[in-house]
Amino acid sequence: MSEPPNRLTITVLGSGTSVGVPTIGCSCAVCHSDDPRNRRLRPSVALRWDGHCVVIDTGPDFRQQVLRAQVARVDAVLYTHGHADHILGLDDIRPFNFNQQEVIPVYGSEETLRIIRRVFDYIFYEGKTESSRPRIRTVPFNGGPIQVHGLEFTAVPLRHGKGHCHGFRFGNAAYLTDHSEVPEASMEMLQGLDVLFLDALRYHPHPTHSTVEQSLKIVERLKPREAWFTHISHDLAHESADSLLPAGVRLAYDGLEVAVAL
Repeated sequence: MSEPPNRLTITVLGSGTSVGVPTIGCSCAVCHSDDPRNRRLRPSVALRWDGHCVVIDTGPDFRQQVLRAQVARVDAVLYTHGHADHILGLDDIRPFNFNQQEVIPVYGSEETLRIIRRVFDYIFYEGKTESSRPRIRTVPFNGGPIQVHGLEFTAVPLRHGKGHCHGFRFGNAAYLTDHSEVPEASMEMLQGLDVLFLDALRYHPHPTHSTVEQSLKIVERLKPREAWFTHISHDLAHESADSLLPAGVRLAYDGLEVAVAL
């Protein structure tokens, strides 16, 4: 078994909401801003340590994101849930298969993996094909830790409106996106964090996402050393919204890198 790493880097591949920012057809100031931090691709992060990499979610912008972040390999993909803005880039795993010459494990809940098998049914076709397709191995969460080259991940159950989602804790860091509620049992799983990423879609309420105010309450309770808000809509202009946040809390942005001691 690999030795556990001492340090990793979280790279924000995308900090935006399901339609991204700029939003198609929108004339608002944020969508036409010159501030690069207001250009938000669909939500995803890459976690890199000791030459290894785990990606959380592969949205529609996945190819563009990994090229921009110079992600050279992917050892595993963790899926938070099966919505389009989190899974539709799965086909772009193929170049990693070519380069690494190995099957890549894909972790998700049973529900999420069912959606992936339905949406990407060609991946699982057992007959011969003339085209390449992603070589993946689906692994359902079984309630225990997920081990990837010495790094342990724990799936954290979340409420996403009437549906379900999962965040992930790894060492003293956690990444939670697409949550309207963090259940009490999950709050207990998130104690003692140095770094916490949280969904903070906008200021006014949304049925399936956390607001800035709601996420600030989570921060107040968990008291991580630093917190980053992600899955951000065009309602929040980066500079002005970021300036209103308390010490230790910031808006994430595409390309942000956060070093984490484990």
